[in-house]
Amino acid sequence: MEKEEQPVVQAPEKAVQSQRTGGVPDTRAMWRRAPAWPGLLSLLPLAVFAFAVWNARWVRPGGDDWCFLPVVRDGGLSAMVRKFYLQDNGRIVNAVLVWPYARFGEAGQQWFAPVSGVLVLALLWALVAAALRAAHGTPPRGVPLLVASMVTALFLFGSPNTYKTFYWPAASVSHTLPPVFACAAAVPVLRAASRRAKALALLIVAVTGACLGLLSEETSVVASVTLTCALLVSGRAFPRARRRFLRACCAAGIAGIVIGSLILYTSPGALHRRERKHASTMLTADSLLASLRGFGEIISQLLTSWPYLGAIAVGVVLGLVNRVPPGRPARGRTDALVAGAGIGALLVSGYLCTVITYPVFGEQVVTSTRLWNDYLLLYILLLVYAGTLTGRALRGRVRRNGPVLAAGSVVCAAVCVALTVSLGGLESGMITRAHGWDLQNRWMRSQAATGRQVLPYERLPLSKMTEPFRHGGRATWPASCIADYYQVRRITQASELP
Repeated sequence: MEKEEQPVVQAPEKAVQSQRTGGVPDTRAMWRRAPAWPGLLSLLPLAVFAFAVWNARWVRPGGDDWCFLPVVRDGGLSAMVRKFYLQDNGRIVNAVLVWPYARFGEAGQQWFAPVSGVLVLALLWALVAAALRAAHGTPPRGVPLLVASMVTALFLFGSPNTYKTFYWPAASVSHTLPPVFACAAAVPVLRAASRRAKALALLIVAVTGACLGLLSEETSVVASVTLTCALLVSGRAFPRARRRFLRACCAAGIAGIVIGSLILYTSPGALHRRERKHASTMLTADSLLASLRGFGEIISQLLTSWPYLGAIAVGVVLGLVNRVPPGRPARGRTDALVAGAGIGALLVSGYLCTVITYPVFGEQVVTSTRLWNDYLLLYILLLVYAGTLTGRALRGRVRRNGPVLAAGSVVCAAVCVALTVSLGGLESGMITRAHGWDLQNRWMRSQAATGRQVLPYERLPLSKMTEPFRHGGRATWPASCIADYYQVRRITQASELP
C-alpha cells in the first residue's frame, strides 16, 4: 500500500524569518552552496606560503648558525646541550631543537623553513578547528583552513623582517615556534571529553609549559600572563560544565612554566648571560621607562601595519558564516570580557618581554622585530577574534551577507598580494647572497684543504643578519665561529669575494 504523501508545512519561526528578510533565501541553502568558496579563498594564503617555502632553497648559514654548526658537527646533540646549558643561556630545549637541522649542515638550513612552516600551519589549523568545535560552531567546510592559513601567512610573512622570522633557524626556534607550541597545547584541552583524555591534556599542558620555560623566556612570560588572565575571568568565560577542568589546565601550564624557568634561571649558562648582558639593570627606573617607550613604539607600528587587516577580514568572514546552534544564549558581556582579558594579556606580556630584552638590545628592541614574535601571534589571534565578533554582529543586522563576504575576501586577497610582493623583493636579496656565499664557501674550503690557517672573508649581509667586521671592523663576532666552521685558526676582513 502506497504511503500517502504528507504536505510540507513551514515552521512558524521560519515563516517569520522569511517575512523579516523579505524573501531572502534561507540560510540552509546558503550553507549548501558555501563549501566551495572558502577552499578557493584559502588557496591565496596557501600560495603565498608555497612561494615562501620555494624560496627557502636560497637560505645559507649566517649569524648564530655559524656557531651552532661546528658544535653539532664535532660533538652532536650532547655538545649542543652542554653549550647552551653551561655557556650560552641555559635553554636546553632550544639546543635540542637546533640539533635536528644543524646536523645536516647547509641542507638543514634550507629545509628548516619548509618543515617548520608546515608544522606551524598544521598546528594552527588544529587549533582553529578545536576552538570552533569547543564553541559548538559549525562553519562551512574549508573555513578553518582559511583562517589558519591567513594567520600563518600574517605571522610568518607579515613581519618587517621575514627572513629572521621564517628563514633564519636560530631566530625561528627561539621566537617563532615557541608561541605556536604554546597555542598547540590548547588543542588536546579543547578536545578532551573523557576522564583519560582530560588527564592526558593536563599532562601535555604541564610538559609544554616546562619545555617553554627551557626554550624561550619571552614566550614563557606571554603564556603565563595569558593563563593568569584566563584564570581571572574563568568564572564568566569558561562554561560551567568544564570550568574546573579548564582552571586546572591553566594552573598546570603556569606550574610547568615556573618549573622550566627555574631550571633555566639557575643554569650556569643563564648566569653567564646575565653577567655578560648586564641584566641587573633590567629593573632600574631608566630601563623600565625606556622599555615602556620602546613598547609604545612597537604597538604603534603594529596598529598601523595595514596587512594585519587580513586577520580582521578573515575573522569577519568566519563570524558571518559560522553557524550557531539555535537557542544558544547571548554572550555579549562574556565576549567583551574575553576580549578585554586578551588585550590586557597582550599589553602586560608585551611590555614585560620588552623589559627582559632591553638590557641586551637597548633601543634596538624596537627594530629587532623578531623579538615581537613572542606576543605577535597573540595580537593576530585577537584581531581574528575581534573580526569574528564583528561578523557575528553584522550577520543579524544586514539583509544580505554577500557584499560583506566579498569585501572581506577582497581584503584577504589584497593582503596576500602585498605579502607576495614583499617575498619577491626578499627573494632577490637571498639569491644574491646565496650565489656569493656558495662562491666564497668553495674557495675557503679549497684553501683550508691546502693547510692555510688564516683566510679572508667578505661580509655578506642580508636582512640585518649579523656578519663579522661590522662597524668598520670593530665588531668581529661571529668571526671565530666562521673560523671553526672552516676549521682554520682565524679569518680576516676581505674587501671583495675571492
